[in-house]
Amino acid sequence: MTHIAPLRLRLDGDALASNWRWLNVTSGAAACGAAVKANGYGLGAVEVVKRLAEAGCRDFFVATWAEALEVEPYLPEGGGLSVLHGVRAEDMDMALASRARPVLNTIEQVARWRQTGRPCDVMVDTGMNRLGLGGADELSGLSIHTLLSHLASADEDVAQNARQLEAFRAFSGEVLAQRLSLANSAGICLGGDYHFGLTRPGLALYGGIPRDEAKGGIRPVVALETQVLQRRRIAAGESIGYNATFTADRPMELAIVNLGYADGYLRGFSGRGSACGGALGVVGRVSMDLVALDVTGAPSIAEGDWIGMDFDLPAASAQSGLSQYELLTLLGCRFDRLWA
Repeated sequence: MTHIAPLRLRLDGDALASNWRWLNVTSGAAACGAAVKANGYGLGAVEVVKRLAEAGCRDFFVATWAEALEVEPYLPEGGGLSVLHGVRAEDMDMALASRARPVLNTIEQVARWRQTGRPCDVMVDTGMNRLGLGGADELSGLSIHTLLSHLASADEDVAQNARQLEAFRAFSGEVLAQRLSLANSAGICLGGDYHFGLTRPGLALYGGIPRDEAKGGIRPVVALETQVLQRRRIAAGESIGYNATFTADRPMELAIVNLGYADGYLRGFSGRGSACGGALGVVGRVSMDLVALDVTGAPSIAEGDWIGMDFDLPAASAQSGLSQYELLTLLGCRFDRLWA
C-alpha cells in the first residue's frame, strides 16, 4: 500500500545538475566536487549523488562514516568520497572496509591512520579554529591525496579571506599532496585565487545563494508543499494559536495546514512566513505540526488542497532569521521527497 504524506518536497533534479555545472564552470580549471553530508543537505543524499554523478561530478564529501556507507554504492566509476570528520577508533573497521578516504583532523587521527598505509585527505586549520591540524611536521609518513582547509567568512568581503588564503598557500608549500582544496560555495565566487585543484560546494548546489555573484547562475531546487487539513472562519477579536499571539481585527478565513517546527518550519516563521508567492500570510505562532494561513482573499482554497509555501532560500532566511543552511538541513522525515 502506498502512503501519501500530507507534506512533500518537490525537488528539481535538472536545477541541481544545472547548479553543479555552473559551479563547475565558475571553478575554472579546478575540479568541482559536492558536499552531500547531512543527507544531501536535507534533500536525500543517495538521490543527490546519483544525479550529480550523472552530471559529471566525481568528488563527494560527507561528515561521518555512516553517511559514507549510505552513498558509497552510488559513486561513479573512479569517483572519490571523503569523510570530513576523520576517523575515530570506533570507525576503523568501517573505514578499512570502505573506499572512502578520511579527512584527518588531529594528531591522534594521523597516528591511527598512518599505520594503515592507505591514502587519506588532511584538513589544516588556517584561522577558523574548528577542525584541522596546525603544523606540517605532524604529517610525515602519510600518503595525502587532498590537502584541505575551510574558509570561515567567504560569504563576506572581509580581510580574513585573504589571510586564510595566504596561510593555506604557505602550508601547502610544506606538504606533499596530490591536490589542494579551499573553496566552498562562497569561496568559488571569490575567484580563481581560491580554487586550487578542487572546489567543494554545498549550499549553492541546492539552490542557496552564498554571495551576490551566484545570482542568476543558481536555480532553486526545493519547493515545499503542504496539504490543507481544515478551512475555518473566525470572528473579529478571536485569537489564533499558542499564547494568542495574533488577534483578528476583522472576520477571517483560515487554512490550517499540515506543517510545523517538527518538519523544520520553525517558529521564526510565525507571523512572517507566507505561501503562494506572498498571497497568504502565516498568522499566529507556528506549532509542532500545524500552521495557520490567512486565506480570506482566496475563497477557492478548501480542505485537501495543496499549498506551496514560499521557500526561496534567501527570502525565507530573511523572513525566519534562519540561515539558508538551516532551512535546508532541518527539513524533516515526514516529507515525501519527489524528484522531477
